[in-house]
Amino acid sequence: MFSRITGSIAERSESAVLLDVGGLAYEIILPPCVAEKLPVKAGERVTLEIHPVFNLEGNSGRFTFFGFTNAIEREFFEALITVASIGPKTAARAFTLPMARIAAAIDAADHAFLVKLPGIGQQKARDIVAKLQGKVTKFLLIRDPQARPVPPMPDFAAEALDVLLRLEYKRPEAEAMIARTLEASPAVGDAEALLAEVYRVKNRRAEAS
Repeated sequence: MFSRITGSIAERSESAVLLDVGGLAYEIILPPCVAEKLPVKAGERVTLEIHPVFNLEGNSGRFTFFGFTNAIEREFFEALITVASIGPKTAARAFTLPMARIAAAIDAADHAFLVKLPGIGQQKARDIVAKLQGKVTKFLLIRDPQARPVPPMPDFAAEALDVLLRLEYKRPEAEAMIARTLEASPAVGDAEALLAEVYRVKNRRAEAS
């Protein structure tokens, strides 16, 4: 099983990237703080460190791949899933904030901070601290993602955003969907066309999964 992959971005979502590698497309799950570091434009090449997880489904099974920008990020993820109550999907979801900040909270036994992470309740926060406190020193030095410059959005994007919010999408998710769509399809010229393109990309991802 491979531990690193280099390919061209075919599609991006909030939590995953589809990489084209020699004509084969690999879906890589990205923790939010890792996704923030990656380009969003289709066709750009990236290299990711991979942690594979094999899941049994009935009489067969499938691999799920989790991606990271460097080996130390992957090691932190792998350390977190040594906690008995934390599975790979929970660990990936929990990394919504910079990894160094999460490591600092573990080292300081800051339960109040940890329970704010998605999927981490009081008991899991206690489990994490009990297992990893004093063992996360090198993860304190993981660099925070650099904020990407946000291009100004056209006026009609605000109308499309309002529609997505009324459809109960969370604002960060809706804004990210719109930004990626505008970057990938700069010819879009009104809210209706923008929403249609957002739907098309979302639907294509659903069919591919």
